[in-house]
Amino acid sequence: MKTIINTKFVKNLAFAALALTSVGVFAQEEEEKPKFTFSGTVDAYFRSNFNGLNKEIPAFDTAGDLTGVFTPAAPGTSFANDPGFAIGMVNLIAGYEGEKVGFVADLVFGPRGEDAVFNSFGSPAIVNQLYVYWNVSESTTLTFGNFNTFLGYEVISPSANFNYSTSYMFSYGPFSHTGIKADFDLGNDWSAMLAILNPTDFTDFNPFGELSFGAQLGYSGQFLNFIYGKQGDEEFVNGAGELVEGDVESLFQVDFTGGFDVTEDFFLGINATYQDTDDLGFYGVALYPQLATSENFTIGLRGEYFAESGNFGAIGTGVEDSDVIAVTLTGSATIGDLIIKPELRLDSASDDFFLDSDLEPGDSLASFLLAAIYSF
Repeated sequence: MKTIINTKFVKNLAFAALALTSVGVFAQEEEEKPKFTFSGTVDAYFRSNFNGLNKEIPAFDTAGDLTGVFTPAAPGTSFANDPGFAIGMVNLIAGYEGEKVGFVADLVFGPRGEDAVFNSFGSPAIVNQLYVYWNVSESTTLTFGNFNTFLGYEVISPSANFNYSTSYMFSYGPFSHTGIKADFDLGNDWSAMLAILNPTDFTDFNPFGELSFGAQLGYSGQFLNFIYGKQGDEEFVNGAGELVEGDVESLFQVDFTGGFDVTEDFFLGINATYQDTDDLGFYGVALYPQLATSENFTIGLRGEYFAESGNFGAIGTGVEDSDVIAVTLTGSATIGDLIIKPELRLDSASDDFFLDSDLEPGDSLASFLLAAIYSF
């Protein structure tokens, strides 16, 4: 990755000084040139339940017609929910960084990518991020296009999360936005961001004519995030072909994301969030303690409490104001560019959400997962 320039020792001191000066100018010119980057990940996993089904079962409607497959014994969260050996995704990220401007093109292929990229309008669901940016000054950057959300502790990329499975707060918060945002470096470890956005996860275009607004205030790695706006259309055509007024309430979410190095080897992350859309929403908090036991191995825990307001549907019991406690213990072993993650997870809900191997409903699920992530 580095360019190493060797110079021979010469007898003439003046010539040596001139040569070193030339090398310094050359290196400076090299640093100022725009650079193209290419990186990504590949991931796969194995998942098994201790007290639930480890296969998909067919689902039928009331008329007895097959409607698809139903996997009831999995946490109600995003990604890593398939039984047995399964694949995640291929993530390919190309970037071009100039002195003032650049772009990022982030493509995903595979089940995890398909789940991450919402698409209701027919175009290929492979674009995870696609944006251009302009460094207006040393303290201000404008970004235009489709970018992953600024809310929450966890992200779509498996290499950037400590736990391989994801939290409830991540799964039901925003994934991505399309719009324009301005990031400001305020100095003394303070930062801020303002954004004008499409409705959440409508990344190809805006079908509703509504805008959302985002904001972030940061200090020394701690971030307070906000998003507000209507996520649907005020008008729609009913079954009779008539244009009628809808009742779309604005979504409001406030989110805190941060972390602290307690010691050189011990890190504590935290995420707390609250989302409300009139009488529906959720709130929760999660702690992420992580301890590095050696240069190549870290063990970490995610303890999350997640609760619904009304019958939000995330936990899926059909009962209003349900909640769940999810505890995930993950090991992370690094072997070169490969990361192996064994994981134990226990989800305990307030109502009978899970099905056991006899198809009997229960309020808890214990599972094991082994993931492999290669980064390049």
